[in-house]
Amino acid sequence: MAEIRAFPVFRHLRGDPSYHLLRYRGGRLIGSGRGIAFWFHPLNTSIVEVPMDDRELPFLYHARSQDFQVVTVQGVITFRVVEPARLSERIDFSIDLRTGVLVEQPLEKLAGLLTELAQQFTWDYLSRTALLEILEHGFDEIRARIETGLRSDDSLNDMGLEMVAVRIGAVRPEAGVEKALQIPVRERIQQQADEATFQRRALAVEKERAIQENELQNRIELARREEHLIAQHGQNERGRAHEEAEAGRIAAEAKAQRMAIEARAEAERIERVERARVAAEQERMAIYRDFPAERLLALAAQKLAGKLSRIEHLNLTPDLLGDLLARMAQAGAARLEQPAER
Repeated sequence: MAEIRAFPVFRHLRGDPSYHLLRYRGGRLIGSGRGIAFWFHPLNTSIVEVPMDDRELPFLYHARSQDFQVVTVQGVITFRVVEPARLSERIDFSIDLRTGVLVEQPLEKLAGLLTELAQQFTWDYLSRTALLEILEHGFDEIRARIETGLRSDDSLNDMGLEMVAVRIGAVRPEAGVEKALQIPVRERIQQQADEATFQRRALAVEKERAIQENELQNRIELARREEHLIAQHGQNERGRAHEEAEAGRIAAEAKAQRMAIEARAEAERIERVERARVAAEQERMAIYRDFPAERLLALAAQKLAGKLSRIEHLNLTPDLLGDLLARMAQAGAARLEQPAER
């Protein structure tokens, strides 16, 4: 919006860069531009201010489809001015020279014009199309029809307007119809959900069956291995018992052989001892055979005395002592004669 300052005779205007100013004096255009500043006399000057930035025009209207259903269309039209001089010739954009405010409401008139044109293009499509087709393809079709219609409209081109974009925000039927249309979709979605649930359960059952079969196979395999282990254990025990019996037999045979050897050795030892004893006895008997009887008697008496702890009676006859004394005397004489000979 332009800023105007009043002085005693003249006034000064400074424009905004987003607005195009057209200055008229005496009904003739004497200057124009964006964001310009100039002095003017209010008695012979008229000023037009046209916005040059992109403008958004929201719209909302209702239409009836081919199957007599009310459809609500909501969207936004974006446009801009490309030829402000031509637009100012068609719509009044003059401003108050005291305040800089637009005298009329040109933007509202422009918005009404664009809205009616867009509504016309939309109604032409909706009135010939069924509701389901509108709801399925209506967004792109309505946007394309409005954009194409506004771009190709001669009146808008003559006014110096350019369409920047058209956006459709919503295309929907009445609340009751929309709810009724949602029911089959919801049922179909619910059926799909149930089918997915059933498939998931079937898959779970199949997996459970596979797990049970796997467990059964594992148990069968474990039982088979256990049977094999038991058979192997029995075979090992039989082998161990056989080995122990064989070892016992060998030990018994070895013991018997060892005892036989020991018995033979003992018999041989006893035989050698007995032979030695018999030989010694024979030698002693041979010695005693040539030994005098009185000496034998003396030795027997000596041994007998060593065996007896007490002698109560001893009978010595004169025959025994006399012969014994005579022999002792002879023996003593013999001993006395031996040194003298040496």
